[in-house]
Amino acid sequence: MKPEIHWLARLAVDQNLLRPDQCRRLRNAFGPDADFMDFAQKLIDDGLVTDVALLEKLAGLAVTKAQKGPPASDPFEEEDIPSAPPSLSPAAHPSVAPSCDAFGAPITDAAHGGATTAGLAPRFAFETIATLDDAGLTSALRGLLCETAAYGASDLHLSTGARPFVRKNRAFSFLSDHPLTPTDALRLNTVLLSAGQKKTFLDRKDYDYALALSATDRYRVNLMFHKNGAAGSYRMVPEKVRSLRDLGFASHIETLKKLLTYHNGLILITGPVGSGKTTTLASMVDYLNTTRTDHIITVEDPIEVVQPAKGCNVSQREVGAHTKSFFTALKGALREDPDIIVIGELRDLETIEMAVSAAETGHLVIGTMHTSDAATTLTRLLDVFPPAQQTQIRSSVAESLRGVVCQRLLPAATGGGLVLACEILVNNVAISNLIREGKSQGIRNAMETGMKEGMCLMDNVVFGLFNNHDITSQTALANISNRVLRAKIT
Repeated sequence: MKPEIHWLARLAVDQNLLRPDQCRRLRNAFGPDADFMDFAQKLIDDGLVTDVALLEKLAGLAVTKAQKGPPASDPFEEEDIPSAPPSLSPAAHPSVAPSCDAFGAPITDAAHGGATTAGLAPRFAFETIATLDDAGLTSALRGLLCETAAYGASDLHLSTGARPFVRKNRAFSFLSDHPLTPTDALRLNTVLLSAGQKKTFLDRKDYDYALALSATDRYRVNLMFHKNGAAGSYRMVPEKVRSLRDLGFASHIETLKKLLTYHNGLILITGPVGSGKTTTLASMVDYLNTTRTDHIITVEDPIEVVQPAKGCNVSQREVGAHTKSFFTALKGALREDPDIIVIGELRDLETIEMAVSAAETGHLVIGTMHTSDAATTLTRLLDVFPPAQQTQIRSSVAESLRGVVCQRLLPAATGGGLVLACEILVNNVAISNLIREGKSQGIRNAMETGMKEGMCLMDNVVFGLFNNHDITSQTALANISNRVLRAKIT
Protein backbone atom coordinates (compact mmCIF):
# COMPACT_ATOMS: atom_id res chain seq x y z
CA MET A 1 0.00 0.00 0.00
CA LYS A 2 1.06 3.61 -0.53
CA PRO A 3 3.28 5.27 2.12
CA GLU A 4 0.63 7.90 2.90
CA ILE A 5 -1.87 5.14 3.76
CA HIS A 6 0.68 3.50 6.04
CA TRP A 7 1.27 6.86 7.73
CA LEU A 8 -2.44 7.59 8.12
CA ALA A 9 -2.97 4.18 9.71
CA ARG A 10 0.12 4.69 11.89
CA LEU A 11 -1.12 8.04 13.17
CA ALA A 12 -4.64 6.75 13.68
CA VAL A 13 -3.40 3.79 15.73
CA ASP A 14 -1.16 6.07 17.80
CA GLN A 15 -4.16 8.31 18.48
CA ASN A 16 -6.29 5.31 19.48
CA LEU A 17 -8.64 5.99 16.55
CA LEU A 18 -7.94 2.56 15.08
CA ARG A 19 -6.78 -0.82 16.27
CA PRO A 20 -4.30 -2.93 14.29
CA ASP A 21 -6.96 -5.56 13.60
CA GLN A 22 -9.18 -2.88 12.03
CA CYS A 23 -6.23 -1.77 9.90
CA ARG A 24 -5.77 -5.32 8.64
CA ARG A 25 -9.46 -5.64 7.75
CA LEU A 26 -9.26 -2.41 5.74
CA ARG A 27 -6.13 -3.62 3.96
CA ASN A 28 -7.84 -6.89 3.04
CA ALA A 29 -10.88 -5.00 1.80
CA PHE A 30 -8.94 -2.59 -0.41
CA GLY A 31 -5.96 -4.69 -1.47
CA PRO A 32 -2.43 -3.41 -2.17
CA ASP A 33 -3.54 -0.77 -4.72
CA ALA A 34 -5.85 1.19 -2.42
CA ASP A 35 -6.47 4.87 -3.10
CA PHE A 36 -5.54 7.20 -0.25
CA MET A 37 -8.74 9.23 -0.32
CA ASP A 38 -10.89 6.09 -0.57
CA PHE A 39 -9.10 4.65 2.46
CA ALA A 40 -9.69 7.84 4.47
CA GLN A 41 -13.34 8.02 3.41
CA LYS A 42 -13.86 4.39 4.42
CA LEU A 43 -12.85 5.28 7.98
CA ILE A 44 -15.72 7.77 8.11
CA ASP A 45 -18.27 5.63 6.26
CA ASP A 46 -17.72 2.64 8.57
CA GLY A 47 -17.94 4.83 11.67
CA LEU A 48 -14.40 3.98 12.71
CA VAL A 49 -13.56 7.70 12.96
CA THR A 50 -16.18 10.25 13.94
CA ASP A 51 -13.93 13.30 14.35
CA VAL A 52 -13.68 14.39 10.72
CA ALA A 53 -11.61 17.50 11.51
CA LEU A 54 -9.01 15.40 13.30
CA LEU A 55 -8.94 12.88 10.47
CA GLU A 56 -8.32 15.67 7.95
CA LYS A 57 -5.38 16.94 9.97
CA LEU A 58 -3.93 13.45 10.29
CA ALA A 59 -4.39 12.91 6.54
CA GLY A 60 -2.47 16.11 5.77
CA LEU A 61 0.28 15.07 8.16
CA ALA A 62 0.40 11.61 6.61
CA VAL A 63 0.91 13.04 3.13
CA THR A 64 3.76 15.23 4.37
CA LYS A 65 5.50 12.38 6.18
CA ALA A 66 5.04 9.99 3.27
CA GLN A 67 7.40 12.12 1.19
CA LYS A 68 10.24 10.68 3.27
CA GLY A 69 9.01 7.10 3.06
CA PRO A 70 6.79 4.78 5.11
CA PRO A 71 6.82 4.73 8.95
CA ALA A 72 9.39 2.61 10.76
CA SER A 73 6.72 0.31 12.21
CA ASP A 74 3.96 -1.14 10.00
CA PRO A 75 0.52 -0.70 11.67
CA PHE A 76 -0.93 -3.34 9.35
CA GLU A 77 1.41 -6.00 10.74
CA GLU A 78 1.07 -5.26 14.46
CA GLU A 79 -0.75 -7.63 16.75
CA ASP A 80 -3.48 -6.45 19.08
CA ILE A 81 -2.43 -6.43 22.71
CA PRO A 82 -4.65 -8.50 24.99
CA SER A 83 -5.78 -7.16 28.34
CA ALA A 84 -4.13 -8.53 31.46
CA PRO A 85 -5.96 -11.33 33.27
CA PRO A 86 -6.76 -10.65 36.93
CA SER A 87 -4.20 -13.18 38.16
CA LEU A 88 -1.41 -11.28 36.44
CA SER A 89 -2.47 -7.72 37.19
CA PRO A 90 0.24 -5.29 38.37
CA ALA A 91 -1.38 -5.18 41.81
CA ALA A 92 -1.01 -8.94 42.15
CA HIS A 93 2.58 -8.82 40.95
CA PRO A 94 4.31 -5.69 42.30
CA SER A 95 7.55 -6.64 40.59
CA VAL A 96 5.94 -5.88 37.23
CA ALA A 97 6.29 -2.17 36.49
CA PRO A 98 2.99 -0.46 35.63
CA SER A 99 2.90 1.37 32.33
CA CYS A 100 0.58 2.99 29.87
CA ASP A 101 1.04 4.11 26.31
CA ALA A 102 1.49 7.68 25.11
CA PHE A 103 -2.27 8.15 25.01
CA GLY A 104 -3.07 6.72 28.43
CA ALA A 105 -3.88 3.13 27.43
CA PRO A 106 -2.28 0.24 29.38
CA ILE A 107 0.66 -1.51 27.75
CA THR A 108 0.61 -5.27 28.11
CA ASP A 109 2.69 -8.10 26.71
CA ALA A 110 1.21 -11.36 25.48
CA ALA A 111 4.57 -13.04 25.96
CA HIS A 112 4.23 -12.45 29.68
CA GLY A 113 0.70 -13.73 29.99
CA GLY A 114 -0.73 -10.27 29.50
CA ALA A 115 1.26 -8.71 32.32
CA THR A 116 2.35 -5.10 31.96
CA THR A 117 5.45 -4.60 29.85
CA ALA A 118 8.46 -2.55 30.91
CA GLY A 119 11.44 -1.50 28.80
CA LEU A 120 9.68 -0.40 25.61
CA ALA A 121 10.83 2.92 24.19
CA PRO A 122 8.19 5.64 24.70
CA ARG A 123 6.04 6.60 21.71
CA PHE A 124 4.27 9.91 21.27
CA ALA A 125 2.86 11.61 18.17
CA PHE A 126 4.27 15.06 18.91
CA GLU A 127 3.19 16.27 15.47
CA THR A 128 -0.46 15.95 16.51
CA ILE A 129 -0.36 18.06 19.68
CA ALA A 130 -2.22 20.91 17.98
CA THR A 131 -5.08 18.55 17.13
CA LEU A 132 -5.67 17.52 20.75
CA ASP A 133 -7.87 19.35 23.21
CA ASP A 134 -6.65 19.85 26.79
CA ALA A 135 -8.29 16.63 28.02
CA GLY A 136 -6.69 14.61 25.22
CA LEU A 137 -3.29 16.23 25.75
CA THR A 138 -3.49 15.60 29.50
CA SER A 139 -4.15 11.92 28.88
CA ALA A 140 -1.38 11.77 26.29
CA LEU A 141 1.24 13.37 28.55
CA ARG A 142 0.30 11.17 31.50
CA GLY A 143 0.74 8.18 29.23
CA LEU A 144 4.11 9.42 28.00
CA LEU A 145 5.33 9.79 31.57
CA CYS A 146 4.16 6.27 32.40
CA GLU A 147 5.97 4.89 29.36
CA THR A 148 9.14 6.83 30.15
CA ALA A 149 9.23 5.42 33.68
CA ALA A 150 8.57 1.88 32.41
CA TYR A 151 11.36 2.29 29.85
CA GLY A 152 13.81 2.82 32.71
CA ALA A 153 14.71 6.39 31.81
CA SER A 154 15.60 8.83 34.56
CA ASP A 155 14.49 12.05 32.85
CA LEU A 156 12.14 13.35 30.17
CA HIS A 157 12.85 16.71 28.51
CA LEU A 158 10.27 18.75 26.60
CA SER A 159 11.78 22.01 25.37
CA THR A 160 10.79 24.63 22.79
CA GLY A 161 12.77 24.38 19.56
CA ALA A 162 14.30 21.02 20.47
CA ARG A 163 13.44 17.40 19.82
CA PRO A 164 11.91 15.73 22.87
CA PHE A 165 14.32 13.26 24.47
CA VAL A 166 14.76 10.99 27.45
CA ARG A 167 17.90 10.24 29.41
CA LYS A 168 18.59 6.61 30.26
CA ASN A 169 21.83 5.53 31.94
CA ARG A 170 23.04 9.12 31.40
CA ALA A 171 22.67 8.78 27.59
CA PHE A 172 20.24 10.77 25.41
CA SER A 173 17.57 9.08 23.32
CA PHE A 174 15.38 11.23 21.06
CA LEU A 175 11.67 10.42 20.95
CA SER A 176 10.90 12.27 17.73
CA ASP A 177 12.47 14.17 14.87
CA HIS A 178 9.83 16.85 15.38
CA PRO A 179 11.10 19.93 17.33
CA LEU A 180 8.48 21.36 19.64
CA THR A 181 6.97 24.69 18.66
CA PRO A 182 6.63 27.41 21.34
CA THR A 183 2.88 26.83 21.52
CA ASP A 184 3.15 23.03 21.74
CA ALA A 185 5.92 23.17 24.37
CA LEU A 186 3.97 25.60 26.53
CA ARG A 187 0.80 23.49 26.32
CA LEU A 188 2.66 20.25 27.06
CA ASN A 189 4.43 21.66 30.09
CA THR A 190 1.41 23.41 31.61
CA VAL A 191 -1.48 21.07 30.78
CA LEU A 192 -1.02 19.13 34.04
CA LEU A 193 -0.88 22.29 36.18
CA SER A 194 -3.78 23.70 38.15
CA ALA A 195 -4.85 27.26 37.37
CA GLY A 196 -2.91 28.53 40.40
CA GLN A 197 0.23 26.59 39.51
CA LYS A 198 0.11 27.82 35.92
CA LYS A 199 -0.21 31.43 37.06
CA THR A 200 2.77 30.99 39.40
CA PHE A 201 4.87 29.54 36.59
CA LEU A 202 3.96 32.26 34.11
CA ASP A 203 4.69 34.95 36.71
CA ARG A 204 7.98 33.53 38.02
CA LYS A 205 9.19 31.95 34.76
CA ASP A 206 10.55 29.11 36.92
CA TYR A 207 8.61 26.47 38.82
CA ASP A 208 9.49 23.28 40.72
CA TYR A 209 6.85 20.84 41.83
CA ALA A 210 6.19 17.18 42.54
CA LEU A 211 3.77 15.50 40.15
CA ALA A 212 1.85 12.48 41.44
CA LEU A 213 -0.15 10.64 38.78
CA SER A 214 -1.01 7.93 41.31
CA ALA A 215 0.19 6.62 44.64
CA THR A 216 3.17 4.99 42.91
CA ASP A 217 3.79 7.20 39.85
CA ARG A 218 5.69 10.30 41.03
CA TYR A 219 7.87 12.78 39.19
CA ARG A 220 9.98 15.79 40.13
CA VAL A 221 9.29 18.54 37.61
CA ASN A 222 11.18 21.72 36.80
CA LEU A 223 9.60 24.20 34.40
CA MET A 224 11.35 27.25 32.98
CA PHE A 225 11.49 29.67 30.08
CA HIS A 226 14.52 30.13 27.83
CA LYS A 227 15.19 32.17 24.71
CA ASN A 228 12.99 29.96 22.52
CA GLY A 229 10.09 29.41 24.92
CA ALA A 230 8.94 27.04 27.67
CA ALA A 231 10.82 23.90 28.72
CA GLY A 232 10.22 21.14 31.22
CA SER A 233 12.41 18.48 32.85
CA TYR A 234 10.65 15.49 34.40
CA ARG A 235 12.69 13.34 36.80
CA MET A 236 11.29 9.87 37.44
CA VAL A 237 10.92 9.01 41.15
CA PRO A 238 11.33 5.27 41.82
CA GLU A 239 8.20 3.52 43.05
CA LYS A 240 10.05 1.80 45.89
CA VAL A 241 12.89 2.98 48.11
CA ARG A 242 15.89 0.75 47.46
CA SER A 243 18.17 -0.33 50.28
CA LEU A 244 21.68 1.06 50.62
CA ARG A 245 23.04 -2.37 49.68
CA ASP A 246 20.96 -2.44 46.49
CA LEU A 247 22.19 1.03 45.54
CA GLY A 248 25.79 -0.22 45.42
CA PHE A 249 27.05 0.48 48.93
CA ALA A 250 27.42 -3.23 49.77
CA SER A 251 31.13 -2.98 50.63
CA HIS A 252 30.54 0.15 52.73
CA ILE A 253 27.29 -0.84 54.38
CA GLU A 254 28.71 -1.20 57.90
CA THR A 255 30.29 2.25 57.73
CA LEU A 256 27.03 3.88 56.64
CA LYS A 257 25.01 2.02 59.24
CA LYS A 258 27.41 3.19 61.94
CA LEU A 259 26.97 6.80 60.79
CA LEU A 260 23.19 6.35 61.02
CA THR A 261 23.37 5.10 64.61
CA TYR A 262 24.33 8.54 65.93
CA HIS A 263 21.66 10.63 67.62
CA ASN A 264 23.31 13.95 66.85
CA GLY A 265 25.74 15.41 64.37
CA LEU A 266 25.91 16.25 60.67
CA ILE A 267 26.00 13.80 57.74
CA LEU A 268 26.48 15.15 54.21
CA ILE A 269 25.51 13.37 50.97
CA THR A 270 27.26 15.03 48.03
CA GLY A 271 27.90 14.60 44.33
CA PRO A 272 27.26 16.25 40.96
CA VAL A 273 23.81 16.65 39.45
CA GLY A 274 22.30 13.29 38.56
CA SER A 275 24.59 11.27 40.83
CA GLY A 276 21.76 9.77 42.88
CA LYS A 277 22.00 11.93 46.00
CA THR A 278 18.23 12.09 46.47
CA THR A 279 17.95 8.31 46.09
CA THR A 280 20.67 7.72 48.68
CA LEU A 281 19.07 10.25 51.02
CA ALA A 282 15.70 8.51 50.68
CA SER A 283 17.33 5.14 51.36
CA MET A 284 18.95 6.49 54.52
CA VAL A 285 15.66 7.94 55.75
CA ASP A 286 13.96 4.61 55.07
CA TYR A 287 16.66 2.79 57.05
CA LEU A 288 16.24 5.17 59.99
CA ASN A 289 12.46 4.91 59.68
CA THR A 290 12.72 1.11 59.90
CA THR A 291 15.35 0.70 62.61
CA ARG A 292 14.58 3.56 65.00
CA THR A 293 11.62 5.06 66.87
CA ASP A 294 12.21 8.78 66.42
CA HIS A 295 10.57 11.88 64.99
CA ILE A 296 11.94 12.64 61.51
CA ILE A 297 11.31 16.01 59.87
CA THR A 298 12.28 16.41 56.21
CA VAL A 299 12.47 19.70 54.32
CA GLU A 300 12.46 19.21 50.55
CA ASP A 301 11.97 21.21 47.36
CA PRO A 302 9.81 19.49 46.26
CA ILE A 303 8.88 16.27 48.11
CA GLU A 304 10.01 13.46 45.81
CA VAL A 305 9.96 10.18 47.73
CA VAL A 306 7.02 9.75 50.09
CA GLN A 307 8.12 8.12 53.36
CA PRO A 308 5.19 6.49 55.19
CA ALA A 309 5.64 6.15 58.95
CA LYS A 310 7.15 2.84 60.06
CA GLY A 311 9.06 2.81 63.32
CA CYS A 312 9.39 6.59 63.20
CA ASN A 313 6.93 9.43 62.82
CA VAL A 314 7.88 11.16 59.56
CA SER A 315 6.84 14.78 58.86
CA GLN A 316 7.66 15.81 55.28
CA ARG A 317 7.55 19.51 54.42
CA GLU A 318 7.82 21.09 50.97
CA VAL A 319 9.34 24.51 50.38
CA GLY A 320 6.67 26.74 48.90
CA ALA A 321 3.69 24.56 49.77
CA HIS A 322 4.37 24.06 53.49
CA THR A 323 7.10 26.56 54.38
CA LYS A 324 8.64 29.71 52.94
CA SER A 325 12.24 28.48 52.73
CA PHE A 326 14.70 25.88 54.00
CA PHE A 327 15.85 28.34 56.66
CA THR A 328 12.37 29.07 58.04
CA ALA A 329 11.55 25.35 58.04
CA LEU A 330 14.75 24.55 59.96
CA LYS A 331 14.12 27.37 62.42
CA GLY A 332 10.63 26.04 63.05
CA ALA A 333 11.81 22.41 63.19
CA LEU A 334 13.88 23.09 66.28
CA ARG A 335 10.62 23.81 68.14
CA GLU A 336 8.85 20.71 66.83
CA ASP A 337 10.67 18.12 68.94
CA PRO A 338 12.58 16.39 66.10
CA ASP A 339 15.21 13.73 66.57
CA ILE A 340 16.34 13.67 62.92
CA ILE A 341 16.23 16.57 60.45
CA VAL A 342 16.67 15.87 56.75
CA ILE A 343 17.45 18.80 54.44
CA GLY A 344 16.96 18.36 50.71
CA GLU A 345 19.78 20.78 49.85
CA LEU A 346 22.21 22.94 51.81
CA ARG A 347 22.35 25.84 49.41
CA ASP A 348 22.92 29.09 51.33
CA LEU A 349 24.60 30.57 54.41
CA GLU A 350 21.46 30.74 56.57
CA THR A 351 20.49 27.11 55.88
CA ILE A 352 24.02 25.77 56.48
CA GLU A 353 24.37 27.81 59.68
CA MET A 354 21.05 26.53 61.01
CA ALA A 355 21.94 22.93 60.05
CA VAL A 356 25.26 23.09 61.94
CA SER A 357 23.49 24.67 64.91
CA ALA A 358 20.86 21.90 64.93
CA ALA A 359 23.58 19.25 64.76
CA GLU A 360 25.30 20.85 67.75
CA THR A 361 22.13 20.99 69.83
CA GLY A 362 21.43 17.27 69.84
CA HIS A 363 19.81 16.48 66.48
CA LEU A 364 21.00 14.19 63.71
CA VAL A 365 21.03 16.34 60.57
CA ILE A 366 21.39 14.83 57.09
CA GLY A 367 21.69 17.06 54.01
CA THR A 368 22.93 17.14 50.43
CA MET A 369 25.37 19.40 48.60
CA HIS A 370 26.64 19.64 45.01
CA THR A 371 30.35 18.88 45.43
CA SER A 372 32.75 16.36 43.94
CA ASP A 373 34.77 15.02 46.89
CA ALA A 374 35.05 15.19 50.68
CA ALA A 375 37.74 17.89 50.82
CA THR A 376 35.82 20.12 48.42
CA THR A 377 32.65 19.55 50.43
CA LEU A 378 34.23 20.82 53.63
CA THR A 379 35.78 23.77 51.83
CA ARG A 380 32.41 24.71 50.30
CA LEU A 381 30.63 24.23 53.62
CA LEU A 382 33.03 26.48 55.52
CA ASP A 383 33.80 29.14 52.93
CA VAL A 384 30.21 30.38 52.75
CA PHE A 385 30.75 31.98 56.16
CA PRO A 386 32.32 35.44 56.45
CA PRO A 387 35.93 35.67 57.70
CA ALA A 388 34.84 36.90 61.14
CA GLN A 389 32.95 33.62 61.71
CA GLN A 390 35.54 31.24 60.31
CA THR A 391 37.18 30.28 63.61
CA GLN A 392 33.84 29.64 65.30
CA ILE A 393 32.28 27.67 62.42
CA ARG A 394 35.38 25.51 61.92
CA SER A 395 35.25 24.57 65.57
CA SER A 396 31.52 23.82 65.33
CA VAL A 397 31.88 21.66 62.20
CA ALA A 398 34.90 19.85 63.64
CA GLU A 399 32.76 18.81 66.63
CA SER A 400 29.44 18.13 64.89
CA LEU A 401 30.45 16.46 61.60
CA ARG A 402 29.87 12.71 61.54
CA GLY A 403 30.71 11.90 57.94
CA VAL A 404 30.61 12.82 54.26
CA VAL A 405 29.46 10.48 51.49
CA CYS A 406 30.41 11.65 47.97
CA GLN A 407 29.09 9.64 45.05
CA ARG A 408 29.10 9.39 41.27
CA LEU A 409 27.24 7.20 38.80
CA LEU A 410 29.53 5.78 36.11
CA PRO A 411 28.54 3.96 32.92
CA ALA A 412 28.93 0.19 33.29
CA ALA A 413 31.41 -1.64 31.06
CA THR A 414 28.57 -3.68 29.59
CA GLY A 415 26.80 -0.51 28.48
CA GLY A 416 23.58 -1.61 30.13
CA GLY A 417 23.48 0.46 33.27
CA LEU A 418 25.30 2.58 35.83
CA VAL A 419 27.78 1.72 38.57
CA LEU A 420 28.06 3.58 41.87
CA ALA A 421 31.44 4.96 42.92
CA CYS A 422 31.73 6.64 46.30
CA GLU A 423 34.12 8.41 48.65
CA ILE A 424 33.43 8.23 52.38
CA LEU A 425 34.91 10.45 55.07
CA VAL A 426 34.37 9.52 58.72
CA ASN A 427 35.19 12.23 61.23
CA ASN A 428 37.92 11.21 63.66
CA VAL A 429 40.48 13.06 65.76
CA ALA A 430 42.82 13.67 62.81
CA ILE A 431 40.04 14.94 60.52
CA SER A 432 38.59 17.07 63.30
CA ASN A 433 41.94 18.75 63.96
CA LEU A 434 42.46 19.48 60.25
CA ILE A 435 39.01 21.09 60.01
CA ARG A 436 39.57 23.17 63.14
CA GLU A 437 42.96 24.39 61.89
CA GLY A 438 41.75 25.06 58.34
CA LYS A 439 44.17 22.56 56.77
CA SER A 440 41.81 21.00 54.23
CA GLN A 441 44.74 20.00 52.01
CA GLY A 442 45.66 17.33 54.56
CA ILE A 443 42.23 15.66 54.58
CA ARG A 444 43.07 13.33 51.69
CA ASN A 445 46.12 11.92 53.51
CA ALA A 446 44.10 11.52 56.69
CA MET A 447 41.49 9.56 54.77
CA GLU A 448 44.15 7.25 53.29
CA THR A 449 45.34 6.38 56.80
CA GLY A 450 41.76 5.96 58.03
CA MET A 451 40.80 2.99 55.86
CA LYS A 452 40.27 0.80 58.95
CA GLU A 453 37.58 3.21 60.11
CA GLY A 454 35.63 2.73 56.90
CA MET A 455 37.00 5.64 54.89
CA CYS A 456 37.69 5.35 51.18
CA LEU A 457 38.91 7.63 48.40
CA MET A 458 37.09 8.05 45.11
CA ASP A 459 40.24 7.30 43.09
CA ASN A 460 40.76 3.97 44.86
CA VAL A 461 37.12 2.96 44.51
CA VAL A 462 37.06 3.79 40.78
CA PHE A 463 40.32 1.89 40.28
CA GLY A 464 38.77 -1.10 42.05
CA LEU A 465 35.75 -0.96 39.75
CA PHE A 466 38.14 -0.98 36.77
CA ASN A 467 40.03 -4.01 38.14
CA ASN A 468 36.72 -5.83 38.59
CA HIS A 469 35.82 -5.01 34.95
CA ASP A 470 32.75 -3.07 36.09
CA ILE A 471 33.82 0.02 34.12
CA THR A 472 35.98 0.63 31.06
CA SER A 473 39.49 2.06 31.09
CA GLN A 474 38.19 5.25 29.47
CA THR A 475 35.67 5.76 32.27
CA ALA A 476 38.31 5.02 34.89
CA LEU A 477 40.79 7.50 33.43
CA ALA A 478 38.10 10.18 33.28
CA ASN A 479 37.35 9.77 36.99
CA ILE A 480 40.81 9.21 38.52
CA SER A 481 43.17 12.10 39.30
CA ASN A 482 45.90 10.08 41.04
CA ARG A 483 48.84 9.81 38.60
CA VAL A 484 50.11 6.54 40.06
CA LEU A 485 46.72 4.84 39.59
CA ARG A 486 46.29 6.32 36.13
CA ALA A 487 49.64 4.83 35.08
CA LYS A 488 48.37 1.36 36.07
CA ILE A 489 45.43 1.57 33.67
CA THR A 490 46.15 0.25 30.22
